[in-house]
Amino acid sequence: MNTSAKRILCTVVGAPAAALAVWALAVPVAGTTLSVRMGAGTQQIGPGSVLVASLVAGLAGWALLAVLERFASRPARIWTITALAVCALSLLGPLGSAVGAAATLVLVLMHLVVGAVIVLGLARR
Repeated sequence: MNTSAKRILCTVVGAPAAALAVWALAVPVAGTTLSVRMGAGTQQIGPGSVLVASLVAGLAGWALLAVLERFASRPARIWTITALAVCALSLLGPLGSAVGAAATLVLVLMHLVVGAVIVLGLARR
């Protein structure tokens, strides 16, 4: 496996691992209830949701980077700007739907941690 493939694998696996670490510290250890408003009710955010969402984000980031590397003249720059914009926009989710200040803080932190791992891990040096 070449260095680039190792970096991509570490990033795509590292983003969910980092998000699950935040979840584990916040929910079982600190006792925070992570719930969001969904339609007329609320939904608890469990480790499965955290794993799937962060894995999808990492795979989507990798896919976009692969497409840009094939077709764009400055793929790293375009990808980094796009990834940072998507990360910023993703914060609207927890800011608008989290139930309570603690849940909002933890969910925002999870979004930022996943975004940081993906942006730093996939950005070309």
